[in-house]
Amino acid sequence: MYNQIDSNKRKTIILVVIFTLVILLVGWTFGQLTEAGYSGLALAAMISIVMALFSYFGGDKVALLTAGAKGPITEEENKYVYHLVENLCLTGGLPMPKIYLINDPAINAFACGRNPKHASIALTAGAIEKLKNEELEGVIAHELSHIKNYDILLMTVVIVLIGIIALLSDWFLRFRLFGGKSDNNKGGGQLQLILLVAGIVLLIISPLIGELIKLAISRKREFLADAAGSLLTRYPEGLALALEKIGQENRPLNRANNATAHLYIANPFGGGRHLLSKLFATHPPVEERIAALRKMA
Repeated sequence: MYNQIDSNKRKTIILVVIFTLVILLVGWTFGQLTEAGYSGLALAAMISIVMALFSYFGGDKVALLTAGAKGPITEEENKYVYHLVENLCLTGGLPMPKIYLINDPAINAFACGRNPKHASIALTAGAIEKLKNEELEGVIAHELSHIKNYDILLMTVVIVLIGIIALLSDWFLRFRLFGGKSDNNKGGGQLQLILLVAGIVLLIISPLIGELIKLAISRKREFLADAAGSLLTRYPEGLALALEKIGQENRPLNRANNATAHLYIANPFGGGRHLLSKLFATHPPVEERIAALRKMA
């Protein structure tokens, strides 16, 4: 478990470094295609620093706002949910996270934050209403495991960093098409063509890189959180039954969003049945997770 925590911290640093390098590349290319020169690189450096800090300290707020989560709730507002979370935190030796509720009939949940002391979990109304006590406990234990393993740090940072890369790439291409350099010096046209192609390639691959990163940090961690959560409750069948209900319902969230899809315990868009949707899904198939859990029983 400690090795997994250290690995998540290292991968977060690596992700931030990669993000910074990509943003600097965008800034340099932007400067070459306009009259900005090296000021484009300087601007990119400032953006990368600001966004890296924002993703670390404010990524959880973005996730909760995007999901339409309300809270945090108090013990008086919902004793049932509050006590479930509190008891599991005591068992797992975790500080109490903030608890948010999402007014959505779909069964789902997610955790976010930068560390166990600054963590939040969000549960849908559907999860609270449709799951039995031991099933909801299994879902909460899964999310608490993400918190304990520092998965939330890596998964929360991804939301902002990947979003800004795609946004800057799109902005860069639009600016080039509607107002790039106009000098026609010898070789200038050829250089602009090369840089334009580079910009288009960057625009195309940035979202793809983002999806690949989300897949890499999400699928294996769902299996690990399933296992760790079951060790916390000592009842793998509870989470297995909850996942069965999610799979049978196959109901998307009303406010499903690509940027935060990897945070949820199950695909917020519903489980796609065709090959392409499975290939680019941020979660492993529910059937595989259920089978793995029942092998633990």
